[in-house]
Amino acid sequence: MPMPHQTQMRLIKRRLVGKEGSERVRELRTILAELPNYRNGPYADIRKWVHGQIEEARARSRVIHRDSIGVRREGAAQVALVGPPNSGKSSLLHALSHVQIKIGDYAFTTLRPVPALTRIGGVLVQLVEIPGLITGASDDRGGGRALLGVLRGADAILYCHEVNAPSDALLNVRAEVRAAGITRPSLLAATKMDEARAGALTALRGAAPDLPVVEVSIIDHASLEVLKEAIWSLTGLIRVYLRHEKLVEDEPLALEPGATVTDVAVKVHRALAGAIRGARVWGPSARFEGQQVGRDHNVQDGDVVEILRQP
Repeated sequence: MPMPHQTQMRLIKRRLVGKEGSERVRELRTILAELPNYRNGPYADIRKWVHGQIEEARARSRVIHRDSIGVRREGAAQVALVGPPNSGKSSLLHALSHVQIKIGDYAFTTLRPVPALTRIGGVLVQLVEIPGLITGASDDRGGGRALLGVLRGADAILYCHEVNAPSDALLNVRAEVRAAGITRPSLLAATKMDEARAGALTALRGAAPDLPVVEVSIIDHASLEVLKEAIWSLTGLIRVYLRHEKLVEDEPLALEPGATVTDVAVKVHRALAGAIRGARVWGPSARFEGQQVGRDHNVQDGDVVEILRQP
């Protein structure tokens, strides 16, 4: 004699807590095999509900997989925002990019990767919020394998963690990233600093001693600017501004470290490379303002360059 259907339903929902993706589908199939095969009545309704949950779980997994491999790269670099559920990633992405994102004070508000562009020192950088990674993500729990695939394609990682929250969840996320064999330049954003309790930041630093920590609050514009510059440093790129007839362009070129004046010219237009004799440079790489340099001069982050053509 089967147990009362209300009790059975409560037990089924309890068995599904924390299970997502293929793990949830397997559990639902097991439940289905255990249920009486009644065609009518409450148990028939339960079987119908379980079938619906299987289809929903499959559809959700397909969405996560499609979006994870379909995040089109834009901008000079791609930086992934990673952290446990409800760590402030969505709020931070919104504050940095002004993209409209669903935000809530509960876990799993974001269910798939969310890309957005932010401008740092004039250069567009793509930020991608990765949904909250949970324990077992590297074994595909919660669609984790596909999400980690997005992370694997990024140039750098910005870990996010609420300053007052216990550090266990952050440590679990980092363990999943390590288990997936992903190593990228990284830093830690201590979020919600406007609500920080005494000693919370020190404790968070102690939990991740190998990561540079940036204190940030979405209501503190100065802290957001500091974070943006820290994100730029993660990319490893340099910004070079072009000068034409004493006017400096607002949007710089993004180049790899070690780039030369010739590389700057190629970035402007490939045909220009053979037509230059050097440049005038203002900034960190120049010994004095407006120094005339050759084609092989190495530029640095923040330089202003005026290309000199062959006579």
